[in-house]
Amino acid sequence: MLVLLLVSGVLYLGWDRFRAFEAEHPEYFPWTPLSLGDPVGAFTDDKLAALADDAPHCRSLLAKARTGDRPAPPRRLSEPACGYEDGIEIGSAEGTRLAYGRLVTSCPVAAALALWERETLQPAAQKHFGERVVAIDHFGSFSCRRLYGRDEGPFSEHATADAVDIAGFRMESGATIPIVRDWPGDGREARFLREVRDGACDLFRTVLSPDYNEAHADHFHFDMAAGRPAGWSMCR
Repeated sequence: MLVLLLVSGVLYLGWDRFRAFEAEHPEYFPWTPLSLGDPVGAFTDDKLAALADDAPHCRSLLAKARTGDRPAPPRRLSEPACGYEDGIEIGSAEGTRLAYGRLVTSCPVAAALALWERETLQPAAQKHFGERVVAIDHFGSFSCRRLYGRDEGPFSEHATADAVDIAGFRMESGATIPIVRDWPGDGREARFLREVRDGACDLFRTVLSPDYNEAHADHFHFDMAAGRPAGWSMCR
C-alpha cells in the first residue's frame, strides 16, 4: 500500500514536485517524521502511538513544541501490569498548555492532547463561543485497575497512564461546560462537545463518549492503547 502511494504520487507530480509537496505537507504521508507543529493528517495517530516505543523522542517533541510539560518520575508497583516509565506532568512549567491541575499521563497521551488542544479544541471554542478554553476538568489518568473496575479480565489503559478521562471545560468568561450536563440536546454546548470528541478520534486509538455507554455518561475517555495495528482506532 505504501509503495503504491509513493509510486502514484511520483507518477502524478513528478519526483521533484512530489518531494516538494511531501516537505510542505508531511501530515499526508506515513513515512515522514512526526512534528507537533504539523497539522493533523491521516497517519498522525499512528505516529503518536509509535512514540510509546521511544520515550526520549516523545519528550523531545514536547520540548520543541514548548508545551511546558515535564518528565515525571517513573511509577512502579508490585502489580506488573501497572505503572509507567514515560510519564509526563502536563503543563507543569510555563508553556502553551491549558490548565489541567496536576496531571501525569504517558508521553504519547500528552503529545496527542497537545495537538488536540491546538487543532480541535481551541478552534471549536472560537467557533461556538467566540472565546478560548482556559482549563480542562478531568478524572485523571493513572489508576491501577482492570476494565470497569472488575476483579478479573484485562487491565485498563489507565493502569499504564495511557488514558485520560476528560470531564469538561472552563472558558475565559468563567463559563463551564461539563459533559454530564451539556452532552444531551442540540444546543451550542452539545455541538461543541461533539466536535471536540470527533476531533480526538483523529489522534487517539480509542475515544469513548456518552454515546458509548452509561459508564461514560460524564466524561470522554481518550487512550493510546499500545500493541494495536496501524490504522486501528475506535471512536464512539
